[in-house]
Amino acid sequence: MHGEYKIPGGKLVVVDLNVADGALRDVVLSGDFFLEPAEALEWMTAALEGLPADTPVETIAARVRDAAAHAELLGITPEGVAEAVRRALQGGAQ
Repeated sequence: MHGEYKIPGGKLVVVDLNVADGALRDVVLSGDFFLEPAEALEWMTAALEGLPADTPVETIAARVRDAAAHAELLGITPEGVAEAVRRALQGGAQ
């Protein structure tokens, strides 16, 4: 599944994932944004991996926010990542 979200005034967030047994699997987070430190991408991806596919967008954003608490997100927001996940789960739908 593939979802994209362009942060207003920011960058593009892309999420590719699978759903197995009702949970997010094989999550890949990418886009044209920047993170400091670079390991924050791994932290955010790990926070998404295994989440139930019916997790509310607000909860997804909170998980991403917590995972990136010690990072600087440049051009993206936890809410934008959550929206990209939602779109992936809905087949890329707006």
